[in-house]
Amino acid sequence: MTSSTEMLEQPVPPRRRLLREDRRRQLVDVAWQIIREEGTEALTLPRLAEQAKVAKPVVYDHFATRPALLAALYQEFDTHQTALMDAAFQASEPTLPSRAMVIASSYVDCVLEQGREIPGVISALAGSPELAKVKRDYEAIFMEKCRSLLAPFAPAGTVASSGLWAMLGAAEALSFAAANGDLTPEQAKHELFETILAMVARPPR
Repeated sequence: MTSSTEMLEQPVPPRRRLLREDRRRQLVDVAWQIIREEGTEALTLPRLAEQAKVAKPVVYDHFATRPALLAALYQEFDTHQTALMDAAFQASEPTLPSRAMVIASSYVDCVLEQGREIPGVISALAGSPELAKVKRDYEAIFMEKCRSLLAPFAPAGTVASSGLWAMLGAAEALSFAAANGDLTPEQAKHELFETILAMVARPPR
């Protein structure tokens, strides 16, 4: 039988240090958790270090500023949304209703999958010129993707930028309403689907 003295003398195995990629993944996951449980305003770098149980320099090594952390969260959301949409397009038929439904469903589903956290992140992005530019850059890529997929079905062979901005505004508003429980996911998707169809059918001005 091992005595208490012998147990105290046994060496404690050293804590395994996470690889840099794994540490970043942990920090991002904890950041999403903080937003989900406490709101976006509670997400600070010191708070992230506390919740992740790491020293503050570890967090600052990965995210030099709070805006950099918020930008990373939005980038992760955008990357997941793009992957979800690309996979859905590959499995869909090359028709306007099919493509419109893919855009509508993918956008709403991605916001719902992320939960109520992403509206808070997007609101925070809008509060800083630096972060607002990050958001606009990703939005421009998204709209160009939609334009290329929908243009073949438009009367003029293209979709106006004004229409794409209207579609994006509707997508964001409807998805957030579904995330907050003001609409069902099906209602949000259907309304966005109809918005996309109307946008494509509208003659150029």
